[in-house]
Amino acid sequence: MTTLVDLSEVDGGATDAQSAQPRQLIVTVYGLYAREVGGWLSVAALIRLLGELGVDEPAVRSSISRLKRRGILDASRVGGAAGYALSEQARLILREGDHRIFERPRPTLADGWVLAVFSVPESERQKRHTLRSQLTRLGFGNTAPGVWIAPAHLQAETAEVLTRLGLSAYVDLFRADHLGFATLRDKVTTWWDLPALQALYTEFLTAHGPLAARWRRRRTVPPAEAFTDYVRLLTAWRRLPYLDPGLPAELLPTDWPGTEAADLFVTLQAKLAPAAHEHAQSRLSR
Repeated sequence: MTTLVDLSEVDGGATDAQSAQPRQLIVTVYGLYAREVGGWLSVAALIRLLGELGVDEPAVRSSISRLKRRGILDASRVGGAAGYALSEQARLILREGDHRIFERPRPTLADGWVLAVFSVPESERQKRHTLRSQLTRLGFGNTAPGVWIAPAHLQAETAEVLTRLGLSAYVDLFRADHLGFATLRDKVTTWWDLPALQALYTEFLTAHGPLAARWRRRRTVPPAEAFTDYVRLLTAWRRLPYLDPGLPAELLPTDWPGTEAADLFVTLQAKLAPAAHEHAQSRLSR
């Protein structure tokens, strides 16, 4: 059975839309268009849609099989047609992702922090690794062995994920304020790799800035073109909100590109998503 980390790994590390792997694109298509029709898509429909994204049929079938082995998709037939449905766990992960990817929290220093303190027996050290991986994916930084910190707005999501994965018995969550002694602006640079995240945001802007400029010049939004651009845009974007803990603006570098990148994504989403949805539904209804 896949875990939350496994689905994150399906996304891979690429933020360049043109380098997205077929399985990343398939997860995006399921997240955007399959859930509203029951979570099931026929193999034929997937081949049609992925073909428009430049993925050939053998690559689609290979990627589907891989997602099935990882517990993300379940094979089933509907009306005699072969297809795949999202597993229950994949549905939960995608639902959690909706909040993370499409909403933009505006944290302040006054909101405080959430601390996750855990202790795992040596006989269950694999769960220790899983906890570290989950907390990292949720956006936590590591302050000391077994002590992790994140902005307070991540508390509810953290509690839900750890409970669902059966890890809550090993963790205590605390709300906290920083009282001293080093400045928080200095400390966050030790708790999170902000230069690496800054580089990823800059890469996203470099890759998609020309796309935004091109669509600003367009008076019409052809659905087929909107579909390919939006699926690739979202595939490139959706990993970044998981890497970014959403720190208060006061703690970020003055030239922080994350805000500009988020604005770019929101602008393109508003432009492309409706027409992309129209096109996807027309292809799925065949």
